Amino acid sequence: MIMTKRKPASIGEILVQEFLEPMGLSQGALAEAMGVPRKHVNELCNNRRAVTAPTALILARVFGNSPDFWLNIQRRSDLWEAMHDAKEKARIERARPLEAA
Repeated sequence: MIMTKRKPASIGEILVQEFLEPMGLSQGALAEAMGVPRKHVNELCNNRRAVTAPTALILARVFGNSPDFWLNIQRRSDLWEAMHDAKEKARIERARPLEAA
């Protein structure tokens, strides 16, 4: 798998820089629109909470985009983290491809 060395934009960066700031929304206003506690939005904005399938569906409904948009941001970030974490890298490298039968 080939991935860039540059860390991809996180959910928090995208949410804040591409949605909240340009739209003039506060975390509280987004939480209200999403029907979730403000803490939930704060954790997303600060990358302390991952986007799950239900959260992706809610964000897509609120912002009028697709759940795949949100899940792909999370997936890229998760893959990058796994590929750049020494412990995970060692674990991945221990795996051996299966022989074709």
